[in-house]
Amino acid sequence: MTTEPPDLSAIIVRRATPQEIIDLRWRILRQGLPRSEAIFPGDELATSLHFAAAAGDTVLCCATMHLNQWESEPAYQLRGMATDDGYRGCGLGSRVLEALQSAVFAETPIRLLWCNARTPALSFYRRQGWEVRSDMFHIPTAGPHVKMTRRLT
Repeated sequence: MTTEPPDLSAIIVRRATPQEIIDLRWRILRQGLPRSEAIFPGDELATSLHFAAAAGDTVLCCATMHLNQWESEPAYQLRGMATDDGYRGCGLGSRVLEALQSAVFAETPIRLLWCNARTPALSFYRRQGWEVRSDMFHIPTAGPHVKMTRRLT
């Protein structure tokens, strides 16, 4: 039995509200935990940026940038990047991340980004120009991670 590839023609990448992306974050990143664990401090701030790849009202991929710091330098922290299982490997994550990075570059003076990346996603982030900046560490509710950065130019 073969699975048909998903239809990507109706999917748009756009700004989103935290309320629109919480359920996908919860299902993909916080499975088995209370839904409240997918709501991050800072989601509601005007400086936070939320983007989604969506088909109509259905969010298929999402990510957030929170204003933060990296080694005492103002930076945006990438958080809550999640893609629906049926749409992994279709380029939605790259499109959402590019939209977020473009928004940070166009709308703010911040040029440094960082994240705590899950180790299974390292190759994805490396392909997007991010660099590993730490040894592996374990987040109890989310597994092994490394810190990564990217400077926007």
